[in-house]
Amino acid sequence: MISDDRIILGLLALILGFVFATRDRPGWQRFYVFVPIILVCYLVPSLMTTFGLIDVSESNLWPTAKDYFLPAALFLMTLSIDIKGILGLGNKAIIMFLTATIGIVIGGPLALWIVAQFEPSIIGSGDTAAWRGLATLAGSWIGGGANQTAMLEIYGYPLEGFAALLAVDIIVAEIWMIFLLYGAGAHERVDKWLGADSSAIAKLRDTMADYTESIERVAKANDYVLLFGVTFAVVGLSHLLGTWLGEFFAELQGEEATLASEFFWVVVISTTAGLLASFTRARELEGIGASKFGVLFIFLLVAVIGTRMDVTKIADAPAFMAIGFIWMLFHVILLLVVAKIIKAPFFFVAVGSKANVGGAASAPVVAAAFHPALAPVGVLLAVLGYALGTYGAILCAQWMAAVG
Repeated sequence: MISDDRIILGLLALILGFVFATRDRPGWQRFYVFVPIILVCYLVPSLMTTFGLIDVSESNLWPTAKDYFLPAALFLMTLSIDIKGILGLGNKAIIMFLTATIGIVIGGPLALWIVAQFEPSIIGSGDTAAWRGLATLAGSWIGGGANQTAMLEIYGYPLEGFAALLAVDIIVAEIWMIFLLYGAGAHERVDKWLGADSSAIAKLRDTMADYTESIERVAKANDYVLLFGVTFAVVGLSHLLGTWLGEFFAELQGEEATLASEFFWVVVISTTAGLLASFTRARELEGIGASKFGVLFIFLLVAVIGTRMDVTKIADAPAFMAIGFIWMLFHVILLLVVAKIIKAPFFFVAVGSKANVGGAASAPVVAAAFHPALAPVGVLLAVLGYALGTYGAILCAQWMAAVG
């Protein structure tokens, strides 16, 4: 079993290199039609973890990816963003995002009630009451890690039981992500079933792609040094300001507050920096491949996320796992029903869902699976998820407490 981060990163790089080296080869092209590239980059590392080839229990790859790759990708992917075009996507994007949130808020109490009919002991009592632990899941699935931590602090669920809920969080959410990534590769068929008109999305995609092509030029070493200098200066600034703001709000509102999270501010600041830069000449950095490097960081992020999923962990907490799957199923069914009614494209279903269940680490990944130029849409909705996460999770928790 390999536990050395340096070797694991080398293996992940090898996987990415192999996938992109074969993507345009005739025999492999047919394979990637059925199994999208981004899904392969996600699944292979997860299988490496599941079958014991690698051990990431003590790994620092995820913190590194979250702290360096993610803010860099957020900045690079939003640098060439077309704000007017995104606003032109209409209200269906917001409707599907809010539907995803409602699905989590209502789905939690419903799933707990259903499982309790077969396993009454799952309800628990006192500090170990199921609803207290599931509140952390609601925080994670509406906002992200910051909101999850806030719920853990607010409701005081024991850390011993929290480990099992983390397994539910990761496994259920990532299995759903597999379906979303697969659906992204066949979104035309899904859109046809939904009766959706995806012309606005296609227009935004083409506009952003055309802009990139219009300013593209042969880059020199100086250009790349400038690009990386600006990018990682923004990453550093995001962490500097994020630390300050997190500490300020921790003193003002308490450490359990969402605004007290450094990661929340890192996401907001790096995204905002990209948005502001898109109104300046810095946007011309797209001409030397800014978004292409953003895609590279996203794929590295995908590979690292894959290493965190061990499907054998499902057996560790069967009742909680059952709640997680029923909860997510309700979330999915509600999304598809509403999408069918308002004829929303599958892109809004996928990104609206992952902006809740996954946040800034996953929403741009899913958006980029449709087209790299669309990643900023996922970023913007994910930031909205952070804003709603704590409030939605508290409401969900109170309803689950009523069930218990």
